[in-house]
Amino acid sequence: MGILDPLYWVVSGVMVFIHRALSPVFGETSGVTWSLSIVALVILIRTLLIPLFVKQIKSQRALTALSPEMKKIQQKYKDDRQKQSEELMKLYKQHKTNPLASCFPILAQAPIFFALFTVLNGIGKNPPQARGTFTPELAEQAAAAKFLGAPISETFLGSPNTTTKIVTVFLIALMSLTTFTTQRQLMVKGMPKLDTTNNMMLQQQKILLYLFPVIFAVTGVNFPVGVLIYWSTTNLWTWGQQYYVIKRNPAPGSPAWEELQKKKAAKGLIDDVTNNGSVAVEDPEKPKGQRNQPKKKKKKNK
Repeated sequence: MGILDPLYWVVSGVMVFIHRALSPVFGETSGVTWSLSIVALVILIRTLLIPLFVKQIKSQRALTALSPEMKKIQQKYKDDRQKQSEELMKLYKQHKTNPLASCFPILAQAPIFFALFTVLNGIGKNPPQARGTFTPELAEQAAAAKFLGAPISETFLGSPNTTTKIVTVFLIALMSLTTFTTQRQLMVKGMPKLDTTNNMMLQQQKILLYLFPVIFAVTGVNFPVGVLIYWSTTNLWTWGQQYYVIKRNPAPGSPAWEELQKKKAAKGLIDDVTNNGSVAVEDPEKPKGQRNQPKKKKKKNK
């Protein structure tokens, strides 16, 4: 028994369970049934990862708050990289935060992603190989299932089928685009306006902005269609989840936060907001929502 065999059983088990639940609706051999099984797998995994996502958000905001202290350390030890790293690690430990927390959800999904890749890659072989809870019959059935006319077990490089190549290119483009837009959404709307000089967090976000889409675009040609469905779906989930957080609970000082403050001020829920996004505090002695009434001038006695 291999070390990853339990993951093969979990991944294939979820797919088989949902496949059986959907078979009476769409048909046992339908590509829709197998494709929705993969989508449901994503929903289950991402729901379980919500605590990690919350930790990621908290860590990002903690790093934003520590940005001035980080800059001081970088300036103080600019000629001693080792000392600079030591002091930064002390700062992270003291405030119980982790600069790599933004990668936690991706790292947590990596074993599931690899297990799904192995299961789908197995059914793509000739003859199809059953992994985990897949029986030889289910492996044959899954191998023949199609998404938009492309078998879910085939890859761009491994298939001579034109339809498969078109579908994989579409899914690879969708996967890369959603990765890029999700990261850009965070940088444009979700991050506070900080000094960009030697800002480690901003530099990290810029690297991720361009690095991950390129990685997905290059490696995607080796992924089975089913894996591309999985990753495109999880990217859409990430975008929607992040959009909700930025809209409803934005980081203080971010453009989204300033927009929210202005909307609240317009509704009278908070005091007025200045042009730079800060809250203008009113005189507490003045009743809110009322104008100062002009005083009548006393008439002089003739």
